[in-house]
Amino acid sequence: MAATQHAQQLKNDSQTYLTTALFQLLATKELQQITVTELVKRAGVSRMAFYRNYQTLDDLLLAYFEPQMTRLFDLIMRPVPTNVKMDQLATYFDQFSAMLTLATKRHYEYLIQQLFNENMARYYQNQVTQLHLSAQQAQYWTTFMSNGVYGIWRTWLLNRDSATLTEIHDLLALFQNATAQALGSATSSDNGFGPFTKKDHSNE
Repeated sequence: MAATQHAQQLKNDSQTYLTTALFQLLATKELQQITVTELVKRAGVSRMAFYRNYQTLDDLLLAYFEPQMTRLFDLIMRPVPTNVKMDQLATYFDQFSAMLTLATKRHYEYLIQQLFNENMARYYQNQVTQLHLSAQQAQYWTTFMSNGVYGIWRTWLLNRDSATLTEIHDLLALFQNATAQALGSATSSDNGFGPFTKKDHSNE
C-alpha cells in the first residue's frame, strides 16, 4: 500500500511540475513553439515522466482545464438561489478571465472551447427530452447553443465592457428560451430552460 501511495505521489508531483513549467514557458512563447524536451528540462523531470502522464502538450492542458470547466458547469447546474449562483460564477470568472486571455494570446483557446462544448453536450443530454426534439434537432440545437453561449462568454470575459454578469446571464436566458420555442418546444420564456434562466425555482 505504501509503495502504491508513493508511486501516486510521484505521479502527482510530476504532473504539478510539468503544468507549472508549461505555464512559465507560455508566459513568453506560443504553445506550438514549446517542445517536450524544453518542458521537461524546465520542470526538472524526465521525458519518461512526461510520457507516463501525457502524449502531447495539448493533453497536459486538457488535463489542467478539464476539472475547471467541469466546476463551471457544476456551478451553473447546481439548484441554488440565483443570487448565490451569481456570486459563485463571478468568483469563477474573475479567476478564469486571465486564463482565457493567455489561451487566446498563445493560441490554445481551442482546447478550452473543446471542453466547454463537451460540458454543454453533457448538460443538454439531460435536458433535451423537455424540448421533444428529434435526435437530429437535439444534436444541432446543442451545437448551436454551445457555440453561441461560448461566443458570448468569450466576448464578455475578454472585453469586460459595461455589461454586468447578471445582464449577460439574462441575455443568454433570452436567446436560449427563444430558440427552444422556435423549435416548437413546450418551454416558455416565463419558466425558463437550461443552465441560464431568469426565474429562480430553487425555493419552490
